[in-house]
Amino acid sequence: MDAIVFGATGFLGRSLVAELLARGQRVAAAVRKDTLTPWLLSQGVDIAGLDIVTADITQPLSGLPQVRDVYNAAGRYAFGLGVAEARATNVTGALHVVDWAATLPELRRLVHISGYRVSAHDGAPDYAELGAYEASKVEGDSAVRARARALRVPLTIANPSVVIGPDQHIGLSALIEDLWNGRLPALPGGPDTFVPIVTVDYLVRFLAEIPAAPVGDHHWILDEHTPVLPELIGTLADHLGVRAPRRHIPAGLLRRLPAKLTGADPETLSFLSTDRYPTASARVLAAQAGLTMPPAAEALRQWADHLVADRFGATTPWSRRYGMHAVAGSRTWVNGDRLDPEYVLLHGLPMNADTWAPLSGQLPGPILAPDLPGLGRSSATGQSIDAWLTDLLSPVRTRPVLVAHSAACGPALRFAVENPDRISGLVLIAPSFLTEPTGRIRSSLAAPILRHLSAARLARTLSLPESPEAESAAADLHRPGVARRVTAALRTDRAQRQQSRDLLDRVSVPVQIIAGSSDPLVTTVGHPVAEIAGAGHYPQLTHPAQVAEILSAVPAMV
Repeated sequence: MDAIVFGATGFLGRSLVAELLARGQRVAAAVRKDTLTPWLLSQGVDIAGLDIVTADITQPLSGLPQVRDVYNAAGRYAFGLGVAEARATNVTGALHVVDWAATLPELRRLVHISGYRVSAHDGAPDYAELGAYEASKVEGDSAVRARARALRVPLTIANPSVVIGPDQHIGLSALIEDLWNGRLPALPGGPDTFVPIVTVDYLVRFLAEIPAAPVGDHHWILDEHTPVLPELIGTLADHLGVRAPRRHIPAGLLRRLPAKLTGADPETLSFLSTDRYPTASARVLAAQAGLTMPPAAEALRQWADHLVADRFGATTPWSRRYGMHAVAGSRTWVNGDRLDPEYVLLHGLPMNADTWAPLSGQLPGPILAPDLPGLGRSSATGQSIDAWLTDLLSPVRTRPVLVAHSAACGPALRFAVENPDRISGLVLIAPSFLTEPTGRIRSSLAAPILRHLSAARLARTLSLPESPEAESAAADLHRPGVARRVTAALRTDRAQRQQSRDLLDRVSVPVQIIAGSSDPLVTTVGHPVAEIAGAGHYPQLTHPAQVAEILSAVPAMV
């Protein structure tokens, strides 16, 4: 085999395996349990050169294939660990890898992956001061270097900074989650606090180049142009449409205050530093390999989109394309195809665009599904929802079917009347101006109640089964201002009921209305009505196949 990767199922290890395989290498992936293969297949990686081997580095290693290059990406990266638990992998396990590598007759390089704060320490680590995670990494770093010298193992230590990318939910992501949910009243550290980043894609490309480079270098791999922490948080706040804190809490004060008061894990406080790092050797290797880091701000924005999409690790995104976009003064969360959709899906209250997840996979063409301004994950706008919808659809090059649910039917109807040449059809699902919400739904839509509803309670209130879509809606309702804007949107919608009914006679594109038998129309209309037996106010959630069948029959002029 060309290489073996220890820790191959971890966030970094699996991406490194994918990179090596993409370069045509034959790779042994050392794992305890094979969760790697399904992940590689989901990423479209050719696994013809992959060999899965079972290994536990906390025990002496034997019986593994002969390889040329050894990568140790294994490590216990978590705060709150016990000393024995942290040392088992980060010290003892790391030494077992060195000892095994020393037995390889054709070893070219052992690449040990450490950390940017780790190799900067001198002397024995203070476990009480640093915490078990960082102290064990410091001890392991020193021990690996000493053992490699004694055994004459060709060693290179890689010291990456905070690694960001899809599925990275530890470290800096906790700070971003607090920012997103309005739980970050002040910035930790001072105005010059420097928490450098590196993207996982760049890092694994760099790691793949190390074995062919000169032996002995210790590379600090980080983006020196990472903004200082206040600017970093400000960049993300602007992108996400949330407010960035202006005040600072010095790291020294955070150390003295109780963790229950600050919400800060004491083990993370050593990362709040103004230190800079020696990156000269890494810059030289990168230049020789033709590697260029992506701009830090853009990398941070893309990572933030991933974190919001998967709810900071709580779920799996239902759409492959998503992100924040500027629409009529709102930072608008958009799923799907912004340019060539066949269906534009507008959600009702108190939901978000995730309400379309069960339906989207059953439609015959691409979709565009945003969170309405001020709702779900989108920030508010000072412009009207009609102006927002016009701006949302301004880049669209197709004539999609415009599909709206409940309170979104009014804005969709007004757009259809004013812009008949932009869409090929209009579908109104449980239009609020033609149905009568139950008293149970009406009484629940008060902001103080909505703001504290659990996912299960929200589902019961809306007569829905518990589902990821209910969990998603409940999570957004807990964010600052969303519940209040839901109630305001409900009042506006009720005030426009008669106006919307009158507009039905002015629509010149084909109109299809869908209603549930448990939520029937309260008046007759001059357009086709498809009633779904057993459905209530949210048929796209409870009966997505039937809704998809109806939508597929509406002509889409693409």
